Amino acid sequence: MDRIQSKALAALWMAGWLTLMLIIAIAGREAAREINVFQLMEMRSILGFLMLYPLIRAKGGFAMMKTARLPQHVARNLIHYGAQLGWFFALTLIPIGQVVAIEFTMPIWTAILAATFLGERMTFWKIAAIMLGIVGVVVIVRPAASEIDPGQLIALAAAVGFGVSVAMVKSLTRTEQTLSIMFWMLVIQSAAGLFPALYVWTWPPAHLWGWVVVIAFCGTFSHYCMARAMLHADATVVIPMDFLRVPLSAAAGWLIYSERLDAFTVLGAALILTGNLLNLKPNPSPARVQG
Repeated sequence: MDRIQSKALAALWMAGWLTLMLIIAIAGREAAREINVFQLMEMRSILGFLMLYPLIRAKGGFAMMKTARLPQHVARNLIHYGAQLGWFFALTLIPIGQVVAIEFTMPIWTAILAATFLGERMTFWKIAAIMLGIVGVVVIVRPAASEIDPGQLIALAAAVGFGVSVAMVKSLTRTEQTLSIMFWMLVIQSAAGLFPALYVWTWPPAHLWGWVVVIAFCGTFSHYCMARAMLHADATVVIPMDFLRVPLSAAAGWLIYSERLDAFTVLGAALILTGNLLNLKPNPSPARVQG
């Protein structure tokens, strides 16, 4: 399995992740306004599986998807499924930029888990990147002292789930192929959501299928990009790159939904970008990579 440690390759794969996740946020808001989130998730998983099948067949078929770590796949995907449900639901309650910004408490959980359970080293630059990113998010969101919106709490719970999920993906990439991780994600999440989706099922109007197809494509192949990025760099290197999704989402919210884009958003974006640039600095004494 290709395990070249390269921040440049990780950054390239993360660019794909950023693009697809920005699109899915917009499509998810539009679709979740008209159909139940359980149904949306099930349609996304089934269509995603159909889109992934040509890659599976090209790699040798389902026989190549065998795994000795099924319990880890199940645990990771049940956690991720719950986090995704919360994320899509939050999109209908609060602005896109705010959902994404709150989601970026995720690196805190990911970094702690990766350092504690995966043995990743927390360097000064990694810590600085995470801290600058979090400060940038706070500057953009500027949480009020008034009563907390339920949508914000749901988004925060989703962020914790995503953090756990990302750390588990990093662990899985040590023995599992990217395609296998995606295959089990779609299979397990389809099974987990089948009965809830059937219970709330209503046939979607024709115009909604376009959004669902976009969600399925972006939701499936964004995870391919993330898993590949994790293959080339530590989680504590990869995740801070994702901070760029905050200013990008804020800009999309301003352009599409007339959500606020002000000096605080610009300042927060600058802090986030600075953190990412610091995180890409080479280590003074590179450690030998073990494969």
